[in-house]
Amino acid sequence: MLRNREFRQFAVWFSLMAAAAVVLGFALHAAAGILAIASSAAFGTAFFVFTKARYKSIAQISNQIDLVLHNADHLYIAESDEGELAILHSEITKMMLRIREQNGALKKEKEHLADSLADIAHQLRTPLTSVNLILTLLENNPDENERKAFVRETEELLVRMDWLITSLLKLSRLDAGIVVFQSGQIDVNSLILAALRPFLIAMELHNIDVQIDAPTGMMIQGDSAWLSEAIQNILKNCMESAGENGKIEIVCSDTPLFIEIAIHDSGAGFENEDLPYLFDRFYRGKNPNATGYGIGLALCRMIITRQGGTITAKNHPQSGAIFTIRFPK
Repeated sequence: MLRNREFRQFAVWFSLMAAAAVVLGFALHAAAGILAIASSAAFGTAFFVFTKARYKSIAQISNQIDLVLHNADHLYIAESDEGELAILHSEITKMMLRIREQNGALKKEKEHLADSLADIAHQLRTPLTSVNLILTLLENNPDENERKAFVRETEELLVRMDWLITSLLKLSRLDAGIVVFQSGQIDVNSLILAALRPFLIAMELHNIDVQIDAPTGMMIQGDSAWLSEAIQNILKNCMESAGENGKIEIVCSDTPLFIEIAIHDSGAGFENEDLPYLFDRFYRGKNPNATGYGIGLALCRMIITRQGGTITAKNHPQSGAIFTIRFPK
């Protein structure tokens, strides 16, 4: 308490006033002087006890705050009676709980970042290792046809790496919140055709039949470029699943509540244990032979949900997988 300048000043002034009262009391009458001494002692003692108790409570709060600053796991502040100190207790407790929640969120974010960096490194290392091996084979192989095959395979791996890096950059931009979606009226039929355009040659080469049922005049609100990107990621997944001589069906419907885009492929569908995690970042499924990176669907969901839509995926009752995108009206 004596470290407090105001308390020291009050003690000095109280001592002077008490001494003056005692002197004045004895000047008037001995009983008055004794009464002044007793009153001053009683008031001083009461004030000292009360102030010491308050300083003790403040010291406890200070210790708790120090524990928070040193990342203590378990914190507790005892309840006080009503009054200013109780209000201070309450506010400090709320502050500490908030800081604890933020510390927990930051810890989880750091762990997620570390896991993501490890996944990214693994995703990039796999094709790089393949490219390095192919280059070694290419150097030691004199056969011209095999060398051309190795070159084509290297080009495919480089294209996959370019797609991976581009997708990771898009994910990071969306995570950082620096992407501004340009909202406008989009014709659904035009959106589907724009998303299909980059895959038309590949679909023709693999004899994949595409059927589109998208009535004209159906409109949604959003950013056409980013939504086209999202649908392309779904189509890419469906093409890989459908394989040679496969089939992809796109059906758009208009309901009183939402506009729906359903994309169904004729592939093998999903494993039941994979369904809850299909849109999780870097999730590649239980199949050890999976060729995807676990990025496309995660990027797809982020693009759609940030523009007010929803996306789900499940196995079609007949066969294959079906992705359902809905935009509320």
